[in-house]
Amino acid sequence: MALVPSDPIGGGGGVIAELNMVGGGADIAHVDVGADADADADYSPTLTMRSMRRRRVMIRASVVQASTVFYDTPATLDKAERLIAEAAANGSHLVVFPEAFIGGYPRGSDFGVAIGSRHPKGREDFRKYHASAIQLDPPPHAHAPAPPQLQRLSAMAAKYKVYLVMGVVEKDGYTLYCTVVFFDSQGNYLGKHRKLMPTAMERVIWGFGDGSTIPVFHTPLAKIGALICWENRMPLLRTAVYAKGVEIYCAPTADARETWQSSMTHIALEGGCFVLSANQFCRRKDYPPPPDYTFAGGLELHPDSVVCAGGSVIISPLGTVLAGPNYQGEALITADLDMGDIARAKFDFDVVGHYSRPDVLSLIVKDHPATPVSFTSSSSTAPNTL
Repeated sequence: MALVPSDPIGGGGGVIAELNMVGGGADIAHVDVGADADADADYSPTLTMRSMRRRRVMIRASVVQASTVFYDTPATLDKAERLIAEAAANGSHLVVFPEAFIGGYPRGSDFGVAIGSRHPKGREDFRKYHASAIQLDPPPHAHAPAPPQLQRLSAMAAKYKVYLVMGVVEKDGYTLYCTVVFFDSQGNYLGKHRKLMPTAMERVIWGFGDGSTIPVFHTPLAKIGALICWENRMPLLRTAVYAKGVEIYCAPTADARETWQSSMTHIALEGGCFVLSANQFCRRKDYPPPPDYTFAGGLELHPDSVVCAGGSVIISPLGTVLAGPNYQGEALITADLDMGDIARAKFDFDVVGHYSRPDVLSLIVKDHPATPVSFTSSSSTAPNTL
């Protein structure tokens, strides 16, 4: 049965017709998405007895292509919930959002930076951007509940019974990180990945992740991981994710160029995994008007000018485009993933298995947290006697 590759947001349900049979009459296996998930642990999908005979497991996944409500995190969270609800109504088990969806990708802004100087307006822009970011961890030594925005995202995943992969701007004190957070369909917060290498001007506003947040979560749905934007062009980092067994490789991005599609196809073939890439579709009017938000060089655009054209896509382990790319507007890009395609793809190419040569080439990943200051338990609580 052919799938509708994308559906404009707000277009109602029915993005894909009810799917009862798949190629040759094989039954779709029912995946138990309510069980617990562990990072880098084994899993076993729960199938009906009938479907076990056919061994055809189908997962419906949606990639969100939509814009942030810039400088308004509560409104962005409300928008995210509407999109998750629509994806769930279409039967999706997994919903993937773009890079920096919560907090916003500050496209075109220079934060008043030039070599050797910073402008006061840029400092104020950063203050507002920092205020829009969300906290993921309670303060050290504080016996406090999870931060409210994290609780809200958790509640969305639980309410709509979906696995959720969400791009956020994370604040840790006064340092910001481009981060992806993961939730299971019970609303459990599985963990996060911080962008290891911000690109170009992103390094002015975002810190650098370390090797402690390169997870692949082994869930009843699938083994799920994510790399962000141009991290996906780092072959050693990709290899680390492949080595953890990723099956559904999420690639939130801000790159809307056609060349991005080539990268996504290559990764699907190289890793023998499904690739789900989510990007925002933004017009100038989706950002605050000047002077609250200005583009570098004083460039002012027509309110309907497209500043990020999307291109969200879903690709199979065999390199087949299952849905997208979409460059037309905000959309839900949805496809059914035949998990048997992973074995079919790795039959003749398993990059960290039978097609590897560890006797010649190997990779070491430093997966411990990198902190600038370490305290012993006694000195961290000792009074300052200076």
